[in-house]
Amino acid sequence: MKYPTPETYLFPHYLAAKKSVDDRALNLQVWQSLRQALPRSDRQKPVRVLEVGCGIGTMLERMLDWGLFTFASYTGVDAMPENIEAAWSRIDQWAGEHTMQSSMQNNPLNLQDSQREVSVQFEKADIFDFIASQSGQQTWDLLVAHAFLDLVDIPAALPKLFSLLKPGGLYYFTINFDGASLLEPAIDPAFDELVERLYHQTMDQRVTAGIPSGDSQAGRHLFQHLTHAGARIKAAGSSDWVVFANHGVYPADEAYFLHFILHFFETALMGNPQLDAHRFRDWLVKRQAQVETGDLIYIAHQLDFFGSYGKSM
Repeated sequence: MKYPTPETYLFPHYLAAKKSVDDRALNLQVWQSLRQALPRSDRQKPVRVLEVGCGIGTMLERMLDWGLFTFASYTGVDAMPENIEAAWSRIDQWAGEHTMQSSMQNNPLNLQDSQREVSVQFEKADIFDFIASQSGQQTWDLLVAHAFLDLVDIPAALPKLFSLLKPGGLYYFTINFDGASLLEPAIDPAFDELVERLYHQTMDQRVTAGIPSGDSQAGRHLFQHLTHAGARIKAAGSSDWVVFANHGVYPADEAYFLHFILHFFETALMGNPQLDAHRFRDWLVKRQAQVETGDLIYIAHQLDFFGSYGKSM
């Protein structure tokens, strides 16, 4: 089967293609720890869930599909309008496919069947603007950050994020990158290693709006960051991406995911003075060809965390 290199790269498409990769990667022991600790809920007192950097809503779909809660009020916040638009469309489609009644009441989408009732709200906002808008109200039972924390200044962000949780509230921080991006088979081992090292270096040097916003070893550093922020770690484990083709066939839309990973390499490193431009372009072409023929294997090391913040009232 052939997987041609895309003519365009759309981030919501990447997030959709990533869902099956994340489904395999998420650490089930960490997930079960979250599931067992989540407070009981009913129609009068639903569990209140806030997801920061919610993307196109794939984590919400997963929480529904995997039966995390029965009665819940969910809010997803993301700064990209195209992500929010896709999230509304996907959750409406999900409701139809799962025969759940859906109705809009004062903007939230209410999903209901004989066993579950979930209110869904997506908001387009910078997460730190959203935090400021909450005026320090500690109202959320569960804070979710999926593939998000390694994009921000973690020590500065955690106290602000935790300010949203009720005393003793729970957090679930997943797919936190931790310093390994492996592409196989090798093209030129020494050049492969150089590309990987420089790619990780761009994460460490990332600055957004004048603020450091990246860490290529965010996963391992979260142990200390969470402790210093006053959080308790109840479970942690690896959530590695492992993508390969079976008899030349990638699962789901994972060939697009791989092409997009190479696109990340290209946009991050093109023009880097430490890389010969022609050699790097040749490297990209060869890697793209490996995807097209179903030969590329991609592994990325990441960590999941679950725990609580503060003491219960």
